Amino acid sequence: MGGYRFLTWRKASRSSQGNGNCVEVARAVEQPMIGVRDSKDRGGPVLVATPSNWAGLIDAISGGDLRRP
Repeated sequence: MGGYRFLTWRKASRSSQGNGNCVEVARAVEQPMIGVRDSKDRGGPVLVATPSNWAGLIDAISGGDLRRP
């Protein structure tokens, strides 16, 4: 899904522990999409999701539906 331009990339407030293992999130400029990227590879691939899919992912994580094995 290339061609998207994103507004300011943001990291979670809890990601400031200095280990560099962070994801960054931003809204797309022209379309209602959310981008997610690795903060250590800012020029690398970006995962793109609709706002409703992004909200569903956040709800699943917050609700404990997605747990590490």
